[in-house]
Amino acid sequence: MQLTHDTTNFENKQFPVILLLDNITSEANIGSIFRLADAFGVQKLIFHGTVPNLNSNRLKRTARNTHNTVDFEVFEDATQAIGDLKNSGYKMTAMEITSESKPISNFQLEAEKILLVAGNERHGVSEEILKNCDTAYHIEMFGKNSSMNVAQSLGIALYEITKVLCS
Repeated sequence: MQLTHDTTNFENKQFPVILLLDNITSEANIGSIFRLADAFGVQKLIFHGTVPNLNSNRLKRTARNTHNTVDFEVFEDATQAIGDLKNSGYKMTAMEITSESKPISNFQLEAEKILLVAGNERHGVSEEILKNCDTAYHIEMFGKNSSMNVAQSLGIALYEITKVLCS
């Protein structure tokens, strides 16, 4: 028998993870990220640059009301917020393929608090944000493409990160 929201025995938890969304523009992706944040017990979303259209029907349908329950902030420029979070112990980790990135399947907890960065659908994490990151992880892929949908990549990353946080 399929269980409903009210009949699952999942433990309600929140992890010391904040998502920094660097100019993510797709309303469907933003809605999916709200749902992922709820599902994985993310503390908060920080939108940097592009302001999300929370009145979008596409976003609302995809988010399934989580845009009303997940904490978030919007900054045209999140530089001050990033500095404040890093000063309070957050390790800034990008989901981006770089010359120094490691596979997310090998994620290691290097700090108690994580500021996980995801980038724009077309251009990835901006150089401005990337230079502030302490580390970077990527998803190993086996096809010809070297990119993945931002919401899907965050789902994979949050799964790997929360797996480590729960152990």
